[in-house]
Amino acid sequence: MSLREIAARTGTSHALLRYHFGSLPGVLAAILGAQRARDNEALLEVADQGTFDDLVLAIWRAYTRPEQRSRVRAFFHVVGLAAYRPEEFCDFIASLDDLTGTLAALAVREGLGAEEASTLATVTVAAMRGLLLREILTPTTYPDDAVALILRMSRDRSAPRTHPGP
Repeated sequence: MSLREIAARTGTSHALLRYHFGSLPGVLAAILGAQRARDNEALLEVADQGTFDDLVLAIWRAYTRPEQRSRVRAFFHVVGLAAYRPEEFCDFIASLDDLTGTLAALAVREGLGAEEASTLATVTVAAMRGLLLREILTPTTYPDDAVALILRMSRDRSAPRTHPGP
């Protein structure tokens, strides 16, 4: 999709989009950010009412619906661009941990210490994103078994934790 196509669909000019967002990747990052903010509002309702596991499942279901596939591709496209030019994607990069923070807060509410909750949330989000990327690159079926494994690991909070060595 080009800037002209986006401008036509949104009823504005490509020059105005370029002025405000700088480039097609800038427009994509802004669109994804706005969409994710709306998604997060709905997901925060789950967090208010549910558990860590409930939110993980809600996130997974939200992003694995077939109609989300192109948006997930766009997300990874922008992530790739941001890896090369992070200074151009500061807002996008800053928004990547929104749900991680919410998951960490739920884990604390469920009895984990703040540091362990943060680590658990970070690893959970990273695992889900990795599974989504795998699905985009090699489509088969959504690996629900893998998400079930993530949830089993998150439930195993009573086991002693070891920290990697130096």
